[in-house]
Amino acid sequence: MWRFGFFFHEMAFGLLSVFIPLYVVGFQDASIIGGPLVALGIMASVATICSIPASYFWGWFCDATRRYKPFILISFASSAILLFLMTLSFAQNVIVFIVLYVIMQVLHIAHEAPKNVLIAEHYSRDEWEPSYGYYEGLTEIGFIVGLALGFCLSVGLFSFTANLSSTVLATYTFYICSGLSVAAFILSVLLIADPLLLFERRLVRIERNVDFTYRSVRSASRVLDGAHWNGSLKQDSFKMFALAIVLFSLATSIFFTPLPIFLSQGLYLPNSMVYVGYIFTSIGATLGYFFISGRARSMDIRRQMPRYVLYRSLMIFALIGAIQFALFPTLVTFLVLVFLGFCFAVYYILMISISMELIPTGKSGIFDGLVGLGTALGSFLGPYLANTYNYLPTYFIAAILFLLAFITIKLAT
Repeated sequence: MWRFGFFFHEMAFGLLSVFIPLYVVGFQDASIIGGPLVALGIMASVATICSIPASYFWGWFCDATRRYKPFILISFASSAILLFLMTLSFAQNVIVFIVLYVIMQVLHIAHEAPKNVLIAEHYSRDEWEPSYGYYEGLTEIGFIVGLALGFCLSVGLFSFTANLSSTVLATYTFYICSGLSVAAFILSVLLIADPLLLFERRLVRIERNVDFTYRSVRSASRVLDGAHWNGSLKQDSFKMFALAIVLFSLATSIFFTPLPIFLSQGLYLPNSMVYVGYIFTSIGATLGYFFISGRARSMDIRRQMPRYVLYRSLMIFALIGAIQFALFPTLVTFLVLVFLGFCFAVYYILMISISMELIPTGKSGIFDGLVGLGTALGSFLGPYLANTYNYLPTYFIAAILFLLAFITIKLAT
């Protein structure tokens, strides 16, 4: 039940995920900092750079206080307040808007590490993947509902928005997102409870060390007895996993940050169809989350996860070919987005489960910090490369980075 607050939170950010890039590109004074795409890249990258130390701080702070609910409430309440401030007239200035957006992201990240810990501590290790999958699947449905709401607003399906100017419609959009964040805050106050005991993550690390010690003693005993031993003493390398996380999030951000503008200006689709493209991505992700929730117990996660990273690389190469040779580019783009969403969901659940095994207590924000590092670089590079070299070279670079992430994960395991 405690997840339902996050459902409304994701509704708000599903709507914002497409609306804000289109909104920033529409600023009349965006040229003062290099143009609309550059303004979008600067906003996204600065926000993510600032959220990296914030994610580490929130993760450390919640583990230090052994309280998690307050940080989730801080995230949702600050989002509601700042989205309301964005409706005011001074937010029509692109610089002020970027500042508000950066502040919102720094406070918004406060819920990520506590959410991950709540799941890890409420469930035993063999239930982590199904539990993370169920949570992400549920919230992804909220994300889809938010995108659908954005689609309805953009085509004027609601009677009160049918004849509104773009400025007034933007104001209504921020009001709606602020209201959804308020709903998320209220539900979280009522439904979320901190775990009474915190031991599961420590227990998992003890089990890993005991298992490694057992395998070491067993292998030494068999070798001394002259018997053949074909086991492995290799331990997961968190440094390599960390590099893979950064590469994956870098590639993802390079691809997705300029995607709304590519769909709008590169494929000449109306804004309503941009929301549809993101809905396809979220549908694929939802399918992936529920797939991994049901199949995780029977999977060798360290062997399966790299495949889905490789699939993302291959899908983007296929998209580049379809666009280059004009082979139904819009249809292929939407189908690729479905598969990209599905592969991301499987990768994310498996990677976060492994990370919760490897990251020590008190440093649960490291995972979000690594994701933020790659996202920060990609948030600037994606729009910059698209503005400088066009979209296909940008997507080619993203595909290569996914391939490097695949190789890195293989080396880590």
